[in-house]
Amino acid sequence: MAADGDHQAGTSATTDPPRQVLLTGGSSGIGLEAAMQLLDAGHRLTVLCRDAASADRLGQVLAQVAGQHLDGRLATPICDLSDLTSIERCAEDLLTAAEPIDSLVLNAGLQYSGAREPRWSAQGFELTIAVNHLAHQVLLQRLLPLLLQGRAPRLVVTSSEVHDPSTAGGKVGQPAGLGDLAGLRQGPGAAMLDGGPFNAEKAYKDSKLCNLLMARELERQLRQQGQSLPVLAWSPGLVIPRSSGGFFRYSRSQNPFGQALFALLARDLLRLTETPQRAGALLAGLATTRPSDPVGFQYWSSRVQGPGRLRFEASQPSLEARSDALAGGLWTLTAQAVAAACL
Repeated sequence: MAADGDHQAGTSATTDPPRQVLLTGGSSGIGLEAAMQLLDAGHRLTVLCRDAASADRLGQVLAQVAGQHLDGRLATPICDLSDLTSIERCAEDLLTAAEPIDSLVLNAGLQYSGAREPRWSAQGFELTIAVNHLAHQVLLQRLLPLLLQGRAPRLVVTSSEVHDPSTAGGKVGQPAGLGDLAGLRQGPGAAMLDGGPFNAEKAYKDSKLCNLLMARELERQLRQQGQSLPVLAWSPGLVIPRSSGGFFRYSRSQNPFGQALFALLARDLLRLTETPQRAGALLAGLATTRPSDPVGFQYWSSRVQGPGRLRFEASQPSLEARSDALAGGLWTLTAQAVAAACL
């Protein structure tokens, strides 16, 4: 994977032949940038889309950017990550098609900072947790057989440095923390995983902590079963696009002035942000470039070195993210909560 500017590559320079990549969150932001680069490099891509309109728009954008016929290299199945029924239907269709997955990239993320009241998924889970965590564990559990059949398979999970209370982003506002998972034990209707009152910013931080715990637990389970594959979790850094779309679109609707001011300071004056293009390149590289360590869990993060300078390097996730007991408990309770909600 190529480094850009002061970025340092997180993997070796040797790439595999074209791969079959399944990607969530590929219709905007970092995911869209990665999708464009993956197709341009000749890989085959399945991008899960919320609805038919999103799938049509994505297909048109990618065909236009590619400047050529996609030749069957793009599939856009419908999968609404806020609806467990839709996820199950999509997973079943993919399992029936039985096409192995070389790289499973769980990248979709939702945040609606500034909201005072929670939003809810189709099954009654708080929306941030439903989309960012529950949906991805369900997909991972259901599609794991296809991933293990892939050629040199790997799992890539997009997290964020805000999961870690010791980082700059993690220190702002309430820190991430799952407590004893009282909210998850409650199931639908709980505003937060720890059972506390709703806080939109903390809900996002908690979901990113869940992403890391889920990734570590999956790798541990496979290792105990005598199986192994690279499990690559990563933090892209702070990415604020100049367009109205992308990750911050929901937060802008809650606080347009505050978000505009934040973007001006962080992106334009202090120059602490990553561009969507470079972050997309990092994600595409993680999905397709051979890891320097062929198996096991790794966490990579874009760290600010100075104005306009970020370094992509192997990092240590937070202390809570390294808890084996919490990872196992989260996995089990998530599976139980999903199963109960779908009865």
